[in-house]
Amino acid sequence: QVQLVESGGGSVQAGGSLRLSCAASGSIFSFNAMGWYRQAPGKQREFVAVSSGGGTAYADSVKGRFTISRDNAKKTVYLQMNSLKLEDTALYYCNVIIGRYDYWGQGTQVTVSS
Repeated sequence: QVQLVESGGGSVQAGGSLRLSCAASGSIFSFNAMGWYRQAPGKQREFVAVSSGGGTAYADSVKGRFTISRDNAKKTVYLQMNSLKLEDTALYYCNVIIGRYDYWGQGTQVTVSS
């Protein structure tokens, strides 16, 4: 059984920074994909970033501003968010893929204000 617990969300002014963390429990290995998605009010959940097999990928909307990293020993994935924009406001979800199964955290709210 895999459980994911996100933390680090909050309210910040535009241009500010936040760092999200997602701590996982269960059988997770360095080759398992760990990533972040977000869902803004009235919109569908969208991909933000992923770390898998030593590589990373980002949505175009966050490239150059967000950085995903992971500590495999701690089974934790991070999302450093810089230069935050109003449109980054959303509920951010941690995601882990193990085999054919997707696991999701409960989400952490990020609110960016002007």
